[in-house]
Amino acid sequence: MQKTKPFHRRKVVVIFLGCVLTLALLGGRLAHLMIAESEHYATLAEDLHERERSIKAARGRILDRNGTVLADNRTVCTVSVIHSQIEDPEKVIAVLSKELSLPEETVRRRVEKVSSIERVRQNVDKEIGDRIRGYDLAGVKVDEDYRRYYPFGSMASKVLGFTGGDNQGIIGLEVEYEEELSGTPGKILTLTDARGVELPDSGESRQEPVAGNDLVTSLDYNIQKYAEQAAYQIMEQKQADSVSILVMNPSNGEIYAMTNVPEFDLNDPFTLLPQYLPDGSAQTADAEDGADEAAASESGLSGEALQDALNRMWRNGCINDTYEPGSTFKIITASAGLEAGVVTPEDSFSCPGFKIVEDRRIRCHKVGGHGAETFVQGIQNSCNPVFIEVGLRLGVDRYFSYFDQFGLNEKTGIDLPGEAATIMHRKENVGQVELATISFGQSFQITPVQLAATVSSIINGGLRVTPHFGVSVRANDGALIDVLRYDDGRRILSEETSALMRSLLEQVVDGGSGKNAYIEGYRIGGKTATSETLPRSANKYISSFIGFAPADDPQVLGLCIINDPQGVYYGGTIAAPVVRGLFENILPYLGIEKTAPAQTEPEQ
Repeated sequence: MQKTKPFHRRKVVVIFLGCVLTLALLGGRLAHLMIAESEHYATLAEDLHERERSIKAARGRILDRNGTVLADNRTVCTVSVIHSQIEDPEKVIAVLSKELSLPEETVRRRVEKVSSIERVRQNVDKEIGDRIRGYDLAGVKVDEDYRRYYPFGSMASKVLGFTGGDNQGIIGLEVEYEEELSGTPGKILTLTDARGVELPDSGESRQEPVAGNDLVTSLDYNIQKYAEQAAYQIMEQKQADSVSILVMNPSNGEIYAMTNVPEFDLNDPFTLLPQYLPDGSAQTADAEDGADEAAASESGLSGEALQDALNRMWRNGCINDTYEPGSTFKIITASAGLEAGVVTPEDSFSCPGFKIVEDRRIRCHKVGGHGAETFVQGIQNSCNPVFIEVGLRLGVDRYFSYFDQFGLNEKTGIDLPGEAATIMHRKENVGQVELATISFGQSFQITPVQLAATVSSIINGGLRVTPHFGVSVRANDGALIDVLRYDDGRRILSEETSALMRSLLEQVVDGGSGKNAYIEGYRIGGKTATSETLPRSANKYISSFIGFAPADDPQVLGLCIINDPQGVYYGGTIAAPVVRGLFENILPYLGIEKTAPAQTEPEQ
C-alpha cells in the first residue's frame, strides 16, 4: 500500500496543475473578451436590443430655367407593424385594411409575419397616416417621410421621369441625376428587451435625414406648355399615333422643351393610358403592391405583358427610338457636299422625275420631275435626284468620313438614360444604290435628338453641341454647388459653309417646300421631310419639319415629328405649320424681335 502513495501524490499534482492551467486559459480568454473585444461585443449587445426604422430624405427639387418647380416633395407616411408588440391582431388587420384600402389577406400576411418590423404600406397620405395614428394600436408604427410630387401632372413626363416606392429615380432626369437629388436617409432607433418589446422609458433617438440638392434645368415651363399644346392639337387633328416636338438652343445645346405625346401622369405613373391596352380599358399596376389581378384579367395584361406596356408608355421617342429622317437629312448631305467642294450653289441639275442608279430607278417625290434647276432650287424643291447626285459625287469613303466628322456615328451624350445609337449600313456593304438612298435620308435610322443636335451644329457656325437639360446643382437655400459642363466646341464644319447653309435653308422657307413655316417679320430657315415607314407596303408615313430662327443668327431650333398621320401626310403641309405656330409664341417670349423684312411672303 505504501508503494502506491507517491503515484497518488503525482496524480493529484497533475490534476492540480491541469486545473490551474485551465483557469489561467479561461482567465486569459475572459480578459481578452473584456478588454480587447469589449467594444465589438458591446456593439452586438446594443444591436440585439435596438430596432431601426429608416426616414426617407427629401429629394432635391427639379426646377426649370426660371426657377419654376417641376418636381417637388409631399409629406407622406410609412405604416409598419412590429409582430412582437401587437396585442389585438384582428383589430390591427381590420383597421389597416380599411384605412389603407388593402385586401384583408395582404394585411394579415404582413401582420402575422414574425419579423422585427414589417412594412405594410409606404407613401400613405399624411391625413390617412394621422387617422391610423389616432387609433393608438399597439405594434403599429406610422413614420412621416416624403413622396415625390409633380405640380404639373403629365408635363414633360418622359423627360422628368418619376421615382419608385423607395424614392429612387426610375426613368428620366430623376434617375440620371440620382446622386445629386437623392440625399441621405435618416434613422429612428428604439431600445427593446430580449423579446423585442420596446422599453417604455427608453425613448427614441433620431438621426435626421439630409435633403438632396436641387437640379436646375434648361427646360422652360412656358415653352414646354406651348410644345405640348401644339403636339396634342396636331395629333388629334391628324389622328396620329404620336407626336414628338423638341425645342433647343442651337448655340449651346440647352433643351427648352421636349414632348412625346401622349404623355402620362407623373403622379400616377403606373396607370396605363388607354392606347397602350388591347381593349382600351384602364389598367393600374401599383408600384408597391403589384398589379391589381382583377383589372389585369379584364384587360388581358399581366406580368411581362403589363410591364412591356408600361415601358412603351414611358419611352421617350426623341432619344429612345430611331426613325428614317427622310428629307431633313438632306441638310447633312448638302453640308458635306459644299464643304468637300463637290457642289456649289450655282451648279445645274436636271430632274426628269427619277434617277437611274445601277439597275435601280429611284424616283423623285414629284412624279413629273422638276426639270432644270440649280442646287439652290434643288434644296428648295427637296429634289431627290439632286441629292443622289451630290452623294454619288462624294463617294462612299468621303460620305462616311463626313458622317463621322459630324458626329452621327456617336451618341449625342444627352443627359437622359437609354439613348439609342444610329443604325447605319456597314461601309463595306454600301454600294451606289445604298449611297443614293442614304443621301436623301432613307435606308438608315437616327434619333430625333441626333438630328436636332447635328443640324444645330451645322447652322451655329460649325461647332458640335451636346444636347442637355442639366444646367446647375444648387443647395436647398439656392447656394450654387456646381455648374454642369458639356463637351462642346469640336469643329465639324467651316464657318463659311455654316453661313451658306443658313442662307440656303432660309430660302427653303422663303418660297420653297417649307413655305408654311414662314412668319412675317422673322427670318426663318428650315427643311421639310416625309418618309415612309417599314414595311413600305403598310403605307404609313412620318411627317416632319426642322426649323430655326433668326436665320442669320439662330437662337432657337424646333423639330416636329408626326407619326402615321391620317389623310394628307406631307411634312411641308402639316409639320411646318406646327413649328410656325410654336415660333409665333416662342420668339416674342424669348425677346427675339422682328427685323426689317428680309424675306418676301411666299405664294400660297
